[in-house]
Amino acid sequence: MVGNPDFLTQTGQDQDPELQELETPEGELFLRFFVTSDDEFALPATGIRRIIEHPPDRITPIPNVSHLLLGTLNEQGRVIWVADLGQFLGYSSILNTDRPEISVIAVEDQGTMLGLAVNRIVGTRWLNPDKTRVPNDSPDAMAPFLRGEWMIDPDKNKTLRLLDHIAVIRSARWAT
Repeated sequence: MVGNPDFLTQTGQDQDPELQELETPEGELFLRFFVTSDDEFALPATGIRRIIEHPPDRITPIPNVSHLLLGTLNEQGRVIWVADLGQFLGYSSILNTDRPEISVIAVEDQGTMLGLAVNRIVGTRWLNPDKTRVPNDSPDAMAPFLRGEWMIDPDKNKTLRLLDHIAVIRSARWAT
């Protein structure tokens, strides 16, 4: 490539136009998921240890524990307690486990790992945490576990609630 002075720097006409237009994303990366078919939540990607998709029979029920816990899951040699996040947040419906796979978001705080079973994982999105607002119309059972919400569709009054995974892990509700 003797005749191409831009070979090492990749500047000039040879550079892909799509790469020239790439911009640095604004905000932080969040995982978006649905707890029910209508209610969407987000967790900071930095608090997530792994995302697990397993058949329901891989979750071992444990007797005499909180009704919020579905059981335990062995993931790469580590035992993870799996909770029904919807029930934990105060929803009356129980997570549908009659399906091929259950989505579990493993979060961790100070060595304690907890799997949050959710209805459906949407994916990731860059969001600015400084643009959250105080949650409106959140049930009392859910309020202590929210850090805010984003308005994602003002016409439909659709919000994306930001969940505080540390508050969830440290909650006294697990003892009930």
